[in-house]
Amino acid sequence: MGISIWQLLIILVIVVLLFGTKKLRNIGGDLGGAIKSFRGAVKDGEKAKADAQAEAKVIKEEEAEGTVIDGEVTSKEKDQV
Repeated sequence: MGISIWQLLIILVIVVLLFGTKKLRNIGGDLGGAIKSFRGAVKDGEKAKADAQAEAKVIKEEEAEGTVIDGEVTSKEKDQV
């Protein structure tokens, strides 16, 4: 028992009569702008997350070059005295 096409058309006619076509056009434009802005924010958030993960990976690799294991300093370069 869903909504039939006739019921949807009656609801649409009532909404158009209440708000008018100009107001509905403005609401649609505002809604479209809000969705576009939301998508942009999501993409920016994903990009920031990827940048943070890449930076963390670089820092981890830099720390791995000179770690202390059982009292010894290990590095790729020879110890200079």
